[in-house]
Amino acid sequence: MKKSSKLILAAAGLVALGAVVYRAVNVAPDADLDAGQQMMAIMTDGGCADCHSANPKLPFYANWPGAKTLIKNDVDKGYRHFDVEPMLSAIANRQAVSEVDLAKVEKTLQDGSMSPAKYYLVHWGSQITSAKKKMALNFIRENREQFYPNPLAAAEFKNEAIRPIPDSVPHDAAKAALGEALYHDTRLSADGTVSCATCHGINTGGVDNLKFSEGIGAQMGGINAPTTYNAVFNFAQFWDGRAKTLADQAAGPPLNPVEMGCSSFDEIVERLGADEDFAKRFREAYPEGLSQATITDAIAQYESTLLTPNSAFDRYLKGEENALTAEEISGYELFKDMKCATCHAGVNMGGLSYELMGQRQNYFADREMNTASGLTDSDNGRWAQTKVERDRYRFRTPGLRNIALTWPYYHDGSVSTLEEAVEKMANYQVGRTITPEQTDLITRFLNTLTGEYKGVKLTNDNTK
Repeated sequence: MKKSSKLILAAAGLVALGAVVYRAVNVAPDADLDAGQQMMAIMTDGGCADCHSANPKLPFYANWPGAKTLIKNDVDKGYRHFDVEPMLSAIANRQAVSEVDLAKVEKTLQDGSMSPAKYYLVHWGSQITSAKKKMALNFIRENREQFYPNPLAAAEFKNEAIRPIPDSVPHDAAKAALGEALYHDTRLSADGTVSCATCHGINTGGVDNLKFSEGIGAQMGGINAPTTYNAVFNFAQFWDGRAKTLADQAAGPPLNPVEMGCSSFDEIVERLGADEDFAKRFREAYPEGLSQATITDAIAQYESTLLTPNSAFDRYLKGEENALTAEEISGYELFKDMKCATCHAGVNMGGLSYELMGQRQNYFADREMNTASGLTDSDNGRWAQTKVERDRYRFRTPGLRNIALTWPYYHDGSVSTLEEAVEKMANYQVGRTITPEQTDLITRFLNTLTGEYKGVKLTNDNTK
């Protein structure tokens, strides 16, 4: 036999042996395991934490010439995009996985983008086979059913990453009525000129439609005011997440020297307590009387009623097929295809995670280059609270409900139109340049997210 023929046969033998070994190591978890155990095995065997964690276990060749730069770039990119540790911890403890994490993993499974070929060609047991994919998608479905029940949706939409807004959430009606009065009461500010509603107007989409809001003494804030509508569904409040609850959030502005300028809640209690009728009414709901805790709780009770259900999109999810036009449905499908529904998941279509502004392109470098203002402390995002470098430029995602009414957009209020916001998000977050036709379709869909408040479709008294 010729030498060349021997080499060909040897190569063929190696390929065949490799295929056998590959099939042997790249097997799905045992079918007898429950869904959580299967998912844990898939993620562990797949080496997800090798790139998507703060302290990855690097292979022995990680410092070899040529491999070092490639591996470092992959690890940095992977961790920047997605930290897998909270999900692994939740699965191990049989707890709820974040709706955003579920949506992100689901999308990568549907796209077949994880694990990348250059990884599984070296780590043979990591490729997602059809059997593994089926198990993983089943786990996501079961986790949603257990922890995020979706009783309002039609059967075909039960497993969507986005859920319809309910008509109400638990609250105390008497306390909410007090909270409504306080929300509109300028006595919460030092000079009696600013109320919660000044920056978060009930008739203006829960915002003021200004780039930055104006506080006492004509002082200007440094970050765009988020809407109070549906804020009860956010996992934290403020762009940097410094308040965990609505009550915590309500305690901030009154003591902020730029916003309401009070020195303490004691002076607010004194002013409100001087109003005998209000103080009497307040004690009926709160026997302990006026205090920072009761004032902020009342405001939180009221804000829990600021829900906007029954949007055209919600009616579509509930099974009303004609609630959306063909173009709007195409916009929703494109919205999902562009991965928008991963970060903008849940009831409020956002507000459930901190995401890097500029995942694919450097948003802040471009803004510095194109504006004279430069960067500010407000641009640091979540980093301001944690001082963890990964959190720099990460912000709590805004909810997209009623987004057509809440211009200008982004934390810096730099974008005035929904169309521009869509185009820039595609570029900076997804790394895609979309066509005007695609922008139009997504914008049409976003316009279907305007819901009803007290049974009437929400409008905005301001005009663009």
